[in-house]
Amino acid sequence: MPASKNKPKTPTQKPARPIREKLTTVKPSGTKDDNFFELVHAVARQIPKGRVTSYGAIAAALGTRRSARMVGWAMISAHLAEKPVPAHRVVNRNGLLTGRHHYNPPEKMQRLLEKEGIKIKDNQVVDFARLFWDPSKEL
Repeated sequence: MPASKNKPKTPTQKPARPIREKLTTVKPSGTKDDNFFELVHAVARQIPKGRVTSYGAIAAALGTRRSARMVGWAMISAHLAEKPVPAHRVVNRNGLLTGRHHYNPPEKMQRLLEKEGIKIKDNQVVDFARLFWDPSKEL
């Protein structure tokens, strides 16, 4: 048997903690860590004014790359959170304001983004790539 097969593999970088670990971590207060929606809201609160991110980017930052729809559900419930959540800064992977229908009126999402200096054309963020904030890199 070649010696390389018996050689232990050493990771070159620290692996990301799975979401399950994040959800069961004990805080200094002795309570368990937040639920998934609260984690999503915590990430969304970090999005700087004048920038946007996507549902999928938040899911990836939390270690659940395939949970973009769950992030969307969390954004729908953002109005129930204890602290304000800038859900208007979360758009789909193409920069479309897909969550606009959950605002009353639907134009409110666009108005909130424009108030922060973000240009919108046909319900899509203009210059999305430049304005995109990647939580996996920024947090």
